[in-house]
Amino acid sequence: MFEGFTLEYVDVGEVTLRVRHGGHGQPVVLLHGHPRTHTTWHRVAPQLAGSFFVVCPDLRGYGRSTLPADAPEHAQSSKRAMASDVVSLMRHLGHEQFAVVGHDRGSLVAFRTAMDQPRAVTRLVVMDGLPIVEHLERLNEVFVRTWWHWWFYGQTEKPAERVINLDPDAWYRTPSPQEMGEGNHADVWAALRDPAVVHGMCEDYRAGLRIDRAHEEADRAAGRQIACPMLLLAATQDDLDIHGDPEAIWRPWVAGKLHGAPIQSGHHQAEQAPDELAQTLREFLATPTP
Repeated sequence: MFEGFTLEYVDVGEVTLRVRHGGHGQPVVLLHGHPRTHTTWHRVAPQLAGSFFVVCPDLRGYGRSTLPADAPEHAQSSKRAMASDVVSLMRHLGHEQFAVVGHDRGSLVAFRTAMDQPRAVTRLVVMDGLPIVEHLERLNEVFVRTWWHWWFYGQTEKPAERVINLDPDAWYRTPSPQEMGEGNHADVWAALRDPAVVHGMCEDYRAGLRIDRAHEEADRAAGRQIACPMLLLAATQDDLDIHGDPEAIWRPWVAGKLHGAPIQSGHHQAEQAPDELAQTLREFLATPTP
């Protein structure tokens, strides 16, 4: 995987991030979702590397990146903390400005990076994600039945880790090594069998239901919006439209141009439709900013 890329472990302050980077051109960061690691991008990153400097980290608490001790309100796993990691990582690699692409939970980190660091983020791509507060304000039976894992991971009285770590093979279901790519499959499963990673992933969801929501509510109350151009990619075989039109939900959060496009894929776009995704990203990232 990642031929021509460099693998590093970078100390960004609170945590050490495992990261692969390679290519030439304008910098772009690719942020994975749950329960993946950065290797989910192994079919996409090389296609972008001919035109961009591509950076693929494990989010803090995921894969082989570290996580600080638990903090009040699960702040150590907040998207604000993860966004700070991204900015510090890119500065370490010599870049003050960059585009950021996020999938699933990574889309929340990408969103937070653009909100907190508008001078740093030149373009934002959100894949299968909405602001957390938009989900939580639309709670209904359909949403809770379909996305019940949010509440399972997020509760603390009977921590989900106790159930998951007893038999991770029974809990997590991933495609075959052939479908995911053997190296990607092996990397993900090494993480899923690590109790520290399982805890980190649960803390990500706990932060989402608490401190991350508070940060988004504060943004909205202050009228803060995404300043850079944004592209929303929705997998055609996923359920991002569970609350209605995702673009309509995002529009009040975006000050500039909001683009939208479908990807003919299930939820894991980078693994299931890498060629279509890479082409769509190239076109958006290469378009001059007005």
